Amino acid sequence: MNRAAGGMIKPASMDDEWAAAYADYTPLPGIPDEFVGLDGKPKAHWLTLLNSLAESDMARSIAVAQRHIRDLGVSYRVGDEAKERSWPLTGLPLLIEESDWNQISAGIVQRAELFEAMLGDVYGPGRLVTEGVLPAAVVAGNKEFIRPMVNVTPPGGRWMHLYAADIGRGPDGQWWVLNDRAQAPSGAGYALENRLAMSRAYPSAYSDMNVQRLAPFFREFRNGLASLAPREQPRICLMTPGPYSSTYSEQSYLARYLGFLLVEGDDLVVHDGNVHIRTIAGLKRADVIWRRVDADWVDPIELNGESRLGIPRLLSTIREGSVVVANMPGSGFIESRALMSFMPRVARHFGGGALALPNIATWWCGHQSAREKVLDNLDTMALAGAFDDLGSGKQPIVGSDLDAAAKARLREQIAARGMDYVGQELVRLSTAPVFENGKLVPRPFVLRVFAAATPDGWHVMPGGFCLMSDKPDARAVSMGDGVQSADVWVMSNKPVATETLLPSQESVNIRRMLGNLPSRAADNLFWFGRYLERAEAMLRILRCLCARSVELDSMRGDAANSLKALSNILVAWGAVPADVLEKGRLGAIAHALGSEENYGSAFANVRMAYGAASVIRERLSIDSFKLLGKLEAQLRIDADEIANEAEAFEIADRALVTLSAISGLAQENVNRVAGWRFLDIGRRVERAINTCRYVRSFAGDAATANDLDILLDLIDSQITYRSRYLIGVALMPVRDMALLDPFNPRSVAFQIGQLRAHLDTLPTLNDDGIPEEPKRFIEMFAGEIGSAAAQDIEPTSVLAFEQTLMRFADAVASRYFLQRPEGLKAKGASGLA
Repeated sequence: MNRAAGGMIKPASMDDEWAAAYADYTPLPGIPDEFVGLDGKPKAHWLTLLNSLAESDMARSIAVAQRHIRDLGVSYRVGDEAKERSWPLTGLPLLIEESDWNQISAGIVQRAELFEAMLGDVYGPGRLVTEGVLPAAVVAGNKEFIRPMVNVTPPGGRWMHLYAADIGRGPDGQWWVLNDRAQAPSGAGYALENRLAMSRAYPSAYSDMNVQRLAPFFREFRNGLASLAPREQPRICLMTPGPYSSTYSEQSYLARYLGFLLVEGDDLVVHDGNVHIRTIAGLKRADVIWRRVDADWVDPIELNGESRLGIPRLLSTIREGSVVVANMPGSGFIESRALMSFMPRVARHFGGGALALPNIATWWCGHQSAREKVLDNLDTMALAGAFDDLGSGKQPIVGSDLDAAAKARLREQIAARGMDYVGQELVRLSTAPVFENGKLVPRPFVLRVFAAATPDGWHVMPGGFCLMSDKPDARAVSMGDGVQSADVWVMSNKPVATETLLPSQESVNIRRMLGNLPSRAADNLFWFGRYLERAEAMLRILRCLCARSVELDSMRGDAANSLKALSNILVAWGAVPADVLEKGRLGAIAHALGSEENYGSAFANVRMAYGAASVIRERLSIDSFKLLGKLEAQLRIDADEIANEAEAFEIADRALVTLSAISGLAQENVNRVAGWRFLDIGRRVERAINTCRYVRSFAGDAATANDLDILLDLIDSQITYRSRYLIGVALMPVRDMALLDPFNPRSVAFQIGQLRAHLDTLPTLNDDGIPEEPKRFIEMFAGEIGSAAAQDIEPTSVLAFEQTLMRFADAVASRYFLQRPEGLKAKGASGLA
């Protein structure tokens, strides 16, 4: 060891670059810092990490972690933003020693047990109020006190199945609780995704420092939920508010990782006293619901009547004990700041003694003495809502930050309705190092710790969800501009075994099906396939147009007319407005490639495909999302920057290659179960419709050789045609190849054959032998097109084919996608689900 500049200790093996990185690290005055100990020197475990990282290219390692996050599609939203933000991950983990963590873990378990007992009393006998432990106003004034849950015995015997606490380190080095979370705690999935990214970025350091694994926590949480269900292999759902939830990315990732069904309120229905999932095979019972929807929105009948996120009559099924809900509606009661001032008293009431992990000092202004203390010390306290956030912001108000008029108004409000306010000790968050611009700098952080209820008690995640602010004086941290997340490494004193979610027993029931497919998932897979096919069709049109536009100057007569007809498709399909095409073909091509405004452009269809995929991301592979992101990037172009048709041709050609890779993944990597079939049904329907439209445009009775040659290009059948026919292009052979040839994978007949095969394997609601509507449509159409001859087909016939296909798509939607519950009641359902 020797000393670096600024008095910091430099390991002998650390290179000069790393020494310079932390040589000037200066903790904030009076603020506890995770990097520097009480002796003013870097803590040993941080030096171990830096020494390990000095042997690698940190910039490259951080890029690996961020690329992994991007490839996973990890994202979040702030407020009402329509577009998701990429997940921000710092380059360094937060390190916590095992002895320190054991104290945190014990305190978290104690608080979880106290809150579980509190909820049982508040919704039960109410002794906390009758014996004076809690004021009645603290209970009745809490907006998360769900009155319909009073005297309800929670199915499964617990109110909370997942508890979280936001903690920070105080000036004395003691960890303090800043907030308690039980409504629908978020962040556990992000913690896992952070871990996966950082373990890839720093594999040697991760292994050498004996970082405790997260998988056992998730395994115990999953097993704990499964143990509450009445059957051996329960159906567990993760109930999400939907794709516009700020943490939808996390929810979909957790559903995939844990093997839960990701459902929205519309996917669930109460029938015969039980909660069921609407699936393509009818209604299937849900045993456990892990809700990520706030309690007030879960039942529009008994709670918020404006809710479109919940399940009508859900609370009645809870009262009847027919479904386990984690966490129970009403668990959010514990998040009230007013409760913090009574936690020591609650702990003594339940015989828990002193709090091992106390919360920050809090005074509820509903008590006169506390109110007077807060008013007397307004400038040195943080003011917050007792039961809700003040105003539109989540951060407490500091009295000293207010002007005289605002301070006077606040005093009046506290004096008039003190029960709505709490005063809290002014907290400066402890700091941890962040790597910025080649230097280590201290940044305030909040650590969220999770505990899961299991049959053997509470199990604490050895790590957590850490948010770091870019503001040195931050008093609270929530996701937004300038805030980053960090992985949390809890280091063990001994080697750590590799853990997975895979079962340890060899005698596992073998399953080859994934279970019943929810109707909403089928709907999105169907449209994901259709949008991909629409994008491919537009790209083929543009590639063909670019290739032939090169010869435009020499084109006359029929050739020019064919090219004009091809250009007009761009307007007919909504890829460009007519006035843009009139200004020039190159500009129209550029807009049809990358315009966001025109619904028919290639870029717009890729964006729609990505939107459908994001709703079902738990059912798609990471590679699929990588390719979708790559495809979107390829088509995100500035129309004014495309110099000529040759450049546009290259863009369309590269995008088609990427689309082919996506199709290859779907064909080679996806199990042949119902989900894949709906994706392929969407593609087949759209391809058949597009082919009909091509034939109507380029294979009419007056079609020229140029028209037929364009058609062969669009259906990718030039090579097949040339190998079959030694003569030049002729109308009847081309029509036959495009419409009737069952061996051509681009023909309408081939698509019909594939659709018939898919429908044969999908479940039916009744075992009476009568074909359902989609099956009747496709069988009649198959007979019609199978018996047709090319010379007998007229343009009106092709239009009729196209309209039949569109009616078939509507029939598929009516039968398999979200409908009224009585329409999906199965009577001996059979087939693949």
